[in-house]
Amino acid sequence: MRRWATSLSDAPPRSVDEVWAESHLNPGETALWRSMSNADRRHSVVVARRFVEPGVEPGVEPSRAEVAGALLHDVGKVASNLGTWGRVSATLIGGRGRRFRAYRDHESIGAEMCRAAGSHETTVELVAGRGTSVDRLRRADNV
Repeated sequence: MRRWATSLSDAPPRSVDEVWAESHLNPGETALWRSMSNADRRHSVVVARRFVEPGVEPGVEPSRAEVAGALLHDVGKVASNLGTWGRVSATLIGGRGRRFRAYRDHESIGAEMCRAAGSHETTVELVAGRGTSVDRLRRADNV
């Protein structure tokens, strides 16, 4: 519910958050991140900032590629071209129809987008929902 409520605003991320996010992305990844909706970019910053918090995994500092993966973990959702209500429907109904399937398959779609954008394989794997830091990402995404 909390994620849904924050997705209703079309306000862009704060300037300081945009600068922070883009400092962790290569040029191709920055273009992908900018293609995301404002709500998704705001959410990605919240998730990525939680991902890098020292208390999440004491003694483990994520790499640039891992932070990029956290920032881009939902980038594949742009392929569905669904708004908030369409996403709610896709979540409740499932993968019926091309756009709902694209939404439900956003991890593999996002991974291919990242690969095409020149992302490090660690970033690609994290966006795909795999890799050594996927549990950390899932905890950070539980916003």
